Amino acid sequence: MIGKLNHVAIAVPDLQAASAQYRDIFGARVSDPVDLPEHGVTTVFVTLPNTHIELLHPLGENSPIAGFLERNRAGGIHHVCYEVVDIGLAAEKLAATGMRILGDGKPRIGAHGKPVLFLHPKDALGTLVELEQI
Repeated sequence: MIGKLNHVAIAVPDLQAASAQYRDIFGARVSDPVDLPEHGVTTVFVTLPNTHIELLHPLGENSPIAGFLERNRAGGIHHVCYEVVDIGLAAEKLAATGMRILGDGKPRIGAHGKPVLFLHPKDALGTLVELEQI
């Protein structure tokens, strides 16, 4: 059901510093920041030859990333994202196995403008998993 690794998301306390590290020290191509108010985050994508790194920074006081950074002041890996061909079918199959889909269980539009959903970390080996329809 899952396909390629789309990205690894890292929550960062300083988006400018993290972007500069990937761009200036690691020599990676780094996007401009994009605010996603519906998700409560500002994102920057780092393009690698085989995948992406998504740098996440809180946007607003109610951002889920703000809570994550309160518990992990230096930042850290927030989630992994896998590609799926049909997110509706993936959601049905996963729900049938007892896996919990966060939120209302329905896909939302993510940072790439494509439908996404998140699986509860307790059902995915302690890892927050995002699925993105390709």
